[in-house]
Amino acid sequence: MSTALAICGSPRRNGNTETLLRRCLDRLAGQGIGGELVTLSGKTIRGCTACAACGESKDASCPGISDDDFPPIFEAMQRADIIIVGSPVYFGSATPELMALLDRAGYVSRANGGLFSRKLGGPLAVARRAGHNFTYAQLMFWYMINDMVVPGSSYWNVALAREPGEVSNDTEALATIDRFADNLAWLSGKLVG
Repeated sequence: MSTALAICGSPRRNGNTETLLRRCLDRLAGQGIGGELVTLSGKTIRGCTACAACGESKDASCPGISDDDFPPIFEAMQRADIIIVGSPVYFGSATPELMALLDRAGYVSRANGGLFSRKLGGPLAVARRAGHNFTYAQLMFWYMINDMVVPGSSYWNVALAREPGEVSNDTEALATIDRFADNLAWLSGKLVG
């Protein structure tokens, strides 16, 4: 059976990004795919230092930085069949915490034979007003360079909201996330199951 991991890049707990990721996980659970949510809120994820130690290491880790919360999240990413990441928009891009995680995870994965290759997943982005398309594309680049499989949906996985809970009013975004989750489950049955 497939497992899903949703990673919330928002420093705000119980915000709109987390709400959409939980909705996606709930939809997957309804189709027999278990999952967990990891939020980066309150965690420390340092950026890649370009030390290249991940390429020299034989244990698929980031030995160049050992004093942050990267290792358990990276281990969860390796275990998951489906990886979904979400970010609020910060000045037209994903949060620095999420990008630090993805940059390091991508380097370790690629240095160790493509650990994320052919895993399923996709991004979602939440904006107050604009910038979600840039953020969505930024996150999509990460999936593509890691040789992952990303299904489409009825629209891009983006939403408009600011105050916590406001995303529940974006009915088109909710329908888009539901279809995205349905497509992940369908693909999982074809490719993983």
